[in-house]
Parts: sequence; C-alpha cells; structure tokens
Amino acid sequence: MAKKTLIVRQTASPIRRKGDQRATLVGLGLNKVGRTRELEDTPAVRGMIAKVQHMVEIVEDKA
Repeated sequence: MAKKTLIVRQTASPIRRKGDQRATLVGLGLNKVGRTRELEDTPAVRGMIAKVQHMVEIVEDKA
C-alpha cells in the first residue's frame, strides 16, 4: 500500500512573521517563496500546514 503524500508550495514570505511560523516553514522544508516539497500526509504535517496556511498552498494531494 503506497503512502499518501501532499505537494506543498510556499506562496508568501516569512518576513515580519512570528518566529514559530518561520520555524514551521523550515520544519516543512520550505524557506523561499515558490519552493515545493512532497510530504507524507500525516496529522502532524496537516497541523503544520494549518498553522501557516496563509503562506502555503497544497498543490496536489496524491494517493
């Protein structure tokens, strides 16, 4: 059974954001606008995305 993954793209800069939001982006593997990462779809990753939802977008939801 293949693991479900998400492709996430950073759409906004972390400049003038709280430090914990910047750290969350780094934890997701993002640090520059336009970068994308393929991440495993887990509750922890979903929570991190929810925390910085104003700076990222889910490009694709792979099964």
